[in-house]
Amino acid sequence: MNDTSFAVQTHVYFKKLFRIALRENSWKYLVFAAIISSIVALITGPDMFANFDCTNSGFFTLASACIWIGIFNSIQSICKEHEIIRAEYRQGMKMSSYVAAHVLWQALLCLAQTIVIFIICCIFMKFDKSPAHLLISVYVENFITIYLLTFGAAVLGLMISSISSTPTTAMTIMPFVLIVQLVMSGVLFSLSGASEAFSYITLSKWGMSAFGCECDLNSIPTGVQQALAKSPETQMITISNAMASDFYKPEVIRLLAAWGACILITAFNIAASIVALKLRNKDS
Repeated sequence: MNDTSFAVQTHVYFKKLFRIALRENSWKYLVFAAIISSIVALITGPDMFANFDCTNSGFFTLASACIWIGIFNSIQSICKEHEIIRAEYRQGMKMSSYVAAHVLWQALLCLAQTIVIFIICCIFMKFDKSPAHLLISVYVENFITIYLLTFGAAVLGLMISSISSTPTTAMTIMPFVLIVQLVMSGVLFSLSGASEAFSYITLSKWGMSAFGCECDLNSIPTGVQQALAKSPETQMITISNAMASDFYKPEVIRLLAAWGACILITAFNIAASIVALKLRNKDS
């Protein structure tokens, strides 16, 4: 296999992953995505775009679900094959081809999951009530964001799987990674200093930025603003949205920056997976 090209090896390993997926009934990942997204959509959907707080919470829950689904796809896919990888690496397997095959398979699986998630969200979360869209339509923009989050999380799962010795270790790391993603989104807590700097390398931060830009989240009044607007004594009072963020400004450049950041994080995790596997098997 030493003289086999990158493309040929990638094709071989992709076909192997496809056969494994058929044997292990990987359709269950689509069912899993449907169940999770249905729960999220049913809970958050009725209140989406009702006010800032509900919309922000709804998109945060959706982003968290996408990240959870993506990581779950791949968290054990590489670590369970370390012995096989070592043996085939000795025979000339290219780590880049092996990882590329996994990435391509996750790209295909995540696309199917995104379609499922998106259809369910369109039914229950009323994207058509979004105050704004920036590029083509709010539907296309939300579809792209959901896909980038799900696929990016799946690649993050591959990276964790690459550095983990066993599936048990990978599953132990997974909750900590998810907690970091949730905390660093900037929705649950205000971030500053080192924590804010660290948040720039998390998918959740940029996923929320993309969702916020797409729907002009800053323009949606908070519950307090709505209550004041209904009171005769305060109808003439204008208060600012304290939850508004520059990351949510409806600007094309901000949306593209959020998507670009998700892509860069994903590319970094692909490279990290290859390096981790090479270091693990350097003595082979």
